Formats: sequence, structure tokens, C-alpha cells
Amino acid sequence: MKIKFLSAVLAAMALMLASCDDSKSYAELLDDENFYVNNFLADNKVILDIPEDTIFQIGADAPYYRIDEEGRLYMQVLNAGTEGNMVTDDEQIYFRYTRWPLALYNGTLSTGTGNNTSLSAISFRYNNFQIPSSYQWGVGIQRPLAFLPIDCEVNLIVKSTLGPVDESADVQPYLYRLTYARPAN
Repeated sequence: MKIKFLSAVLAAMALMLASCDDSKSYAELLDDENFYVNNFLADNKVILDIPEDTIFQIGADAPYYRIDEEGRLYMQVLNAGTEGNMVTDDEQIYFRYTRWPLALYNGTLSTGTGNNTSLSAISFRYNNFQIPSSYQWGVGIQRPLAFLPIDCEVNLIVKSTLGPVDESADVQPYLYRLTYARPAN
């Protein structure tokens, strides 16, 4: 009985090890992530630099602006918000989002997920990554507020290195539609 059990366990382990040969290396996953982002951006206009005056083209047909030199974030401004309504460091900001996995993009977006249509509000403290409520979302979703007022609305492509911390190992890029707000007084 023990021999049959041991044989079954060894056979299962051999199958698992053989299937490991099909897994991708981290470098291959990063290549896939770049492909997914480039595939999406191929259907859109892209500007490689943030305007010096930070006056962005606005709307559903606006270009995607590359936010960082490494191409990990791209932002399309849907609504530029109210002039002067800028965030301050450590300010609590609530946000709503819908996100789509770019790995599934084939010319149209699949059904998105998020809290955009729910009553649950989530928040972060701007530029304060010492607390879990900010750190868990990654730095990507906060970056538009470095350029735009709090009440803006953006589409944001976020690669895994700047996305939610608990998903970074998945190496999957997402398109987020984000709106931000201060807490109600």
C-alpha cells in the first residue's frame, strides 16, 4: 500500500516538474506585458512627453501621454478637473476605478471590474507609501495627481511594477479609468 502511494506521489511530482518547463521566465512575462501595452497603444495616439505647461488634450479621443521614461505609465485625460484644486502631500484622496486587463484586449475592451459602480469608497494618502492603504495600490494610480487637479478623470495604463503590490508578480498590465475626490466635510 505504501509503495503504491509513494509511486503515485512520485508520478504526480514528475508531472508537476515536467509542466514547469512550460512556465515563462520573468523576462518573458515582461516581454508579454510590453506586447499587451503596445497592442493597446497601437490603436491610440501616443505622446512621449508631458507638455511643459501641463495643458493636456482632453476627451475620449485625446492622446495617451507617457508619464515616465520607462514607459510604465500612460495617461489619457478625459476631464482635466478644476484649475487650482491640487493635492497636497499626505492628503487623503478617495478614488473610484474601473479596470481592464490589457492581456485580453483585442480591439475592444472586455467587461471591466472595480468599485466605480459600488458604494464602497477606497482611498490612499497622496505620496505616503508608509501606510498599507496607500502602498497596496502601488504608485501608479497616484501619478496623475502630480499633473492634474483632484477632480480629474483619466484613463491610465499601469504596468505591473507600478500597480497593486499583491498583483506585481502576475506581470499583467491594466487600463484604469480613475476619478478622484476629497473626503466630504
